[in-house]
Amino acid sequence: MSRSRLVLTVLLALSLAFGALGVAAPALAQDGPATLTITCRCVAGGVNNNLVVWLTTYVIPTFEEAMADQGQEVTVELVEFGGSDEQLKEQYALDLSVGSGYDIMAFDGFWVPEFVGAGLLQPLEEVVGPEVNDWEGWDHISPGIQALLSYQGEVFGIPSGTDVRQIFYRIDLFEQAGIEVPWQPTSWEEILEAARALKEAGVPIPIQINAGTPMGEATTMQGYFMALLGAGHHMYDFEQNKWIVSSPAILDTLNFYKTIYVDEELGDARMQLLQDGRNRSFLEFRDGNIAMLVEGDFFWRSVLAPGTETSLENRDELVGWAMMPAKEPGAGYNGQDFVTISGGTGWVINPNTEFPDLAWALLSYMASRDAARAFELIQPRISFRDDVAVAGDTVMTAMAEALLPVTTVRPMLPEYPQISIEAQLMTERVISGEMTPEEAMQAYDDAVTELVGEENVIRIPIE
Repeated sequence: MSRSRLVLTVLLALSLAFGALGVAAPALAQDGPATLTITCRCVAGGVNNNLVVWLTTYVIPTFEEAMADQGQEVTVELVEFGGSDEQLKEQYALDLSVGSGYDIMAFDGFWVPEFVGAGLLQPLEEVVGPEVNDWEGWDHISPGIQALLSYQGEVFGIPSGTDVRQIFYRIDLFEQAGIEVPWQPTSWEEILEAARALKEAGVPIPIQINAGTPMGEATTMQGYFMALLGAGHHMYDFEQNKWIVSSPAILDTLNFYKTIYVDEELGDARMQLLQDGRNRSFLEFRDGNIAMLVEGDFFWRSVLAPGTETSLENRDELVGWAMMPAKEPGAGYNGQDFVTISGGTGWVINPNTEFPDLAWALLSYMASRDAARAFELIQPRISFRDDVAVAGDTVMTAMAEALLPVTTVRPMLPEYPQISIEAQLMTERVISGEMTPEEAMQAYDDAVTELVGEENVIRIPIE
């Protein structure tokens, strides 16, 4: 059993035990001064620096002032977290299980079913009251975006945005290899041809596509999904409500990894097996050692952006982007020529908060039109509100226009996080040379079948 699965299994038992003991519900806000805490994976001058800037220079001071004008003294404290997403998730699980934690928490949408299943999250309406349904912002957030922090018809938080994934490439290295830019491959073979030309031109790492367990969900989203969707299908069959555990597309995906990392050494397999491998890939791309990196738009708007510790001078002149092609034109998911997948993050209210009304006031304030516009001015990104446009970044605007029409999302199911880990392990076994693609797929089949049951899996025959 994986560590994350074990943690939530234990915490489910703890939460049920606390319920049996009759632990009281959080009290409503009291008269007098109040302190609210908010946390996110963000560090001033480091990861998600722009989020810190927005919270500390706009959200917190203006919210505190607005509340003071209403006669309520509120102090908001930001708690920065510099660890990985997986470490933040574990911290949340531990805090919530013992009735503690910060009032408002940055939350990845795909965590919601797992935390709800463990009894650690409650719908906004239960935490705050029915007044949350009257918030004006819901009319400006599409049902698809709202679904990012919803589960089984209940809303657990407010999204802060969505994203898309693509291939980023170094224009200078492409020109060095004699590859014409702007570059847009139409098949996997064209990606490999470019990688071979880059290797021949002396580029240290022609292509890096995420694999392995150390990178966690980044492997599943930026790596495995981007290849699998291009090979023809999703991890989950939404019509039959079953997991696809064996198929020609999975085998094609693993062989694509094998070609890159094992057969032709077009990528650095060791980097994918290091705990800090993803951060290394960011630095190697910035420093001109990686020519192609499959990543989310976060890489453009945050990692390489001015003012961050990994910023790239002359980013706009040195970095291009291309849509991820299907294995062959028309061979992708839903018959598409190009593929991508979107996740989404947002904010939830801790069910243990002492001040649910004030927490909701802060959360809805953070998601207001003015606050969303303020963030766009700091870091242009795909907006979660239809009345707030991407601010002044033509690259982000182009990504959104090209890729949102062809995107899909992860299954919002409680078993997904564990199945995602099995997919990561499957890629790791291939790129490390531990298993052949066929052996790794069989191990994935066995593991997922054990998790969800034989009746909930699909095997597509391999001719």
